[in-house]
Amino acid sequence: MSGLELDHVVIAAADLDTAARELEDRYGLASIPGGRHPDWGTANRIVPLGATYLELIAVVDEPTAARTLAGRWVKSAPTGQPLGWAVRTNDLDAIAGRLGLMTSAGSRVTPDGEVLRWRSAGLEDAVDEPTLPFFIEWHPDTPFPGGTDASPFAISKLELEGDPGRLAAWLDGHSLPLLVREGTPRVARVVLPGPEGEIVLGTP
Repeated sequence: MSGLELDHVVIAAADLDTAARELEDRYGLASIPGGRHPDWGTANRIVPLGATYLELIAVVDEPTAARTLAGRWVKSAPTGQPLGWAVRTNDLDAIAGRLGLMTSAGSRVTPDGEVLRWRSAGLEDAVDEPTLPFFIEWHPDTPFPGGTDASPFAISKLELEGDPGRLAAWLDGHSLPLLVREGTPRVARVVLPGPEGEIVLGTP
């Protein structure tokens, strides 16, 4: 299986504009409009971090969100808290085959009209057990949402609670910047070294 890389961390928001202002005012983490997920009833904003990004996500279509796994996941999450995470691969089919997962295609249209496309696997498992990431493979013609050379920030560590052995098996032994403690499955904290000191998003 090809190497895995940390792709992004999902952070729940009750209101995208409010969440974006709070992140920028408190930490200097600027975000850009992402787009809508019409099949999920959600929309997002992106905090580009170069090789990774933070995804602020909120429900914007209540009826659709109530009918979808992803929409209900976002709706039920405490606002401002890390909700889940994703790792990227260039061989999603191999991962899906190893773990017995179904793959699905996704897309969203950015405010400037660009269509971003991807395939993913393992979202249901990640919703049920947030220690586990879901897997994402970006379409070759889709620019990576976190791509920027200007960000002074980067994710240095993701702190998780759950079953370390199960996570290791899920990732097939790949090494990522993780700290995993035994406990109720959750994404506890995202740590980013910034120009004025360490930034910690989440709760201990």
